[in-house]
Amino acid sequence: METFHLNVYYGGFHAVHDINLTFGKNEITALIGPSGCGKSTVLRCLNRMNDLVPGARVEGEISYHGQNIYAKGVDPIAVRQHIGMVFQKPNPFPKSIYDNIAYGPRVIGMKVDNMDDLVEEALRGAALWDEVKDKLKQSAYGLSGGQQQRLCIARTIATKPDVILMDEPCSALDPIATSKVEDLMLQLRDDYTIIVVTHNMQQAARVSDRTAFFTAKPDETTGNRTGLLVEFDRTKRLFSNPADQRTEDYISGRFG
Repeated sequence: METFHLNVYYGGFHAVHDINLTFGKNEITALIGPSGCGKSTVLRCLNRMNDLVPGARVEGEISYHGQNIYAKGVDPIAVRQHIGMVFQKPNPFPKSIYDNIAYGPRVIGMKVDNMDDLVEEALRGAALWDEVKDKLKQSAYGLSGGQQQRLCIARTIATKPDVILMDEPCSALDPIATSKVEDLMLQLRDDYTIIVVTHNMQQAARVSDRTAFFTAKPDETTGNRTGLLVEFDRTKRLFSNPADQRTEDYISGRFG
């Protein structure tokens, strides 16, 4: 995936300015930066979730396998089948564990030879099968927060996407659950491209191949903050030898 001169507006507010990024296949890319710098806005553009926000307007281009996902005639539902999303807080459906996984394939009319096998495959893919295989008919609400987040990851991969977007997937989890999700991300990288927004710089350093650092520039007249991309590089290089002083100041804790 690539973004070309991506600009996002909410009504008259310019939220994100001129973002150019390239996301590598089977890589984990982390988007980091202080609150209000537009990283979650950029993430939501990548599968057209901002279409659901009143007044949101996207300019520029987002290319997925060479196709502009904002071109006329492109179905946003079809986009989201290929580019799945895992949200900040676990959001299982009020259904059984089994039906949480089966819901997506059923709704999109996916051809499935054996739904039981698909559910098991997705739960194994999210490293959850051994913990829930004996209670598939029980409510997903009975799972711990960390298990619920892995269930949401399993629900995402059940529809066979190429790309998984994660919006601060560990911010509501304890350190042990966070570690499990990070381990899972590294396993999933073999089969998926992952783009993750995180406030946890240590997490970005641990799991990502590349990191994009964003900051926000306040408007001198209105005070509104517009998100800017400062630097995008291999994670090890960005954290050890950043090219921009603003990146250095952020990762060393001088601001943000």
